[in-house]
Amino acid sequence: MNNQYLTWLEIDSKAFSQNLKTIRKLAGNRLIAAAVKANGYGHGLKEMVRLLNKEKIAYIAVHSLDEASQSRAYGWGGKILVVGYIQLENLESVLELNLEPTVYNFETIKRLGELAEKYNHKINFHLKIETGTNRQGVESEKIPKFVGEIKKYRFLNLKGVSTHFANIEDTTDHSYANYQLEEFNRIFSQIKKHGLKPELRHTACSAALLLFEDTKFEFVRPGIAIYGLWPSKETYLSYRMAGGRNSILRPILSWKTRVIQIKNVPHNAFIGYGCTYRTTSKTKLAVLPVGYCDGYDRSLSNLSYVLIKGKRAPLRGRICMNLMMVDITDIPGVKLEEPVVLMGIDGKEKISADQMASWAQTVNYEILSRINGGIPRIII
Repeated sequence: MNNQYLTWLEIDSKAFSQNLKTIRKLAGNRLIAAAVKANGYGHGLKEMVRLLNKEKIAYIAVHSLDEASQSRAYGWGGKILVVGYIQLENLESVLELNLEPTVYNFETIKRLGELAEKYNHKINFHLKIETGTNRQGVESEKIPKFVGEIKKYRFLNLKGVSTHFANIEDTTDHSYANYQLEEFNRIFSQIKKHGLKPELRHTACSAALLLFEDTKFEFVRPGIAIYGLWPSKETYLSYRMAGGRNSILRPILSWKTRVIQIKNVPHNAFIGYGCTYRTTSKTKLAVLPVGYCDGYDRSLSNLSYVLIKGKRAPLRGRICMNLMMVDITDIPGVKLEEPVVLMGIDGKEKISADQMASWAQTVNYEILSRINGGIPRIII
């Protein structure tokens, strides 16, 4: 237990290495891009770069130019795939930081081509194609125009072609994912017929990597799985129904804080804003220095619990901006600055990101990625 901080995260490096071992086994001999966008899915970009530098991973995948720049500053010397948008005026940074951007706008192709000619320097990039998610991506009918523009510039190299599945995690019926995969293969063939031969195809997120061999191609982009979580219950169920082995992923994050006040509250007293909780008997409360500004969702008010001395302490009243209150009436011996587990394991009890997501009626991705970036992250 760390005594320096009031609230902190612990990142389990041993569990992380084990998860990557699993990912490598699933990926086979394919290149891997470890997704570290959204502050390393809430785990800390700096900390994930530090851990990934010790692993033989070819790429990291980030969303933004800022994340790419930070990754370089944190010491990442490997390849960086940028999956989000880079403004036209900032595309020179692709050369400066040696990035591989993902492209889906004609204007970006043109600007990258001009920069490649200007500096007499090859630029590797990836084209994202639309297969049915209708987010980023080039529509099938526009492929000839894009290929024509790419071929104008001798230093532009279409290194990879990608897409993203819309409904691979939320269901055990993967007919739409199979449709998208067929679309991807069709459009990729179209690109080749127009004279370009990208060396990398990539469609496999964590769920696809876990479930579908045909999605892996030459390059995979695992995200949530490297942090030890399943993309969804449906993904886990599909994996197990296909004969997959249990317990192949281990969550690497624990979220902890301390008791900052202990107080006795009388019978029939209100707790917190809005008077949403009223005691039915004498109650002992512990006040914790964590609230929704830290990423602990307000929807968990009067619903979730924390772990103190290996026991469950239910939340009472609304979660505040910086504080929350928990009931420790039935937990003897709690003292000021007592350690508290918000997410993780304490004795035989556990609170997972999945459990918190279920309470908040959201997904584990959101629970993790919304943890305040200013909270210290400690690699253990």
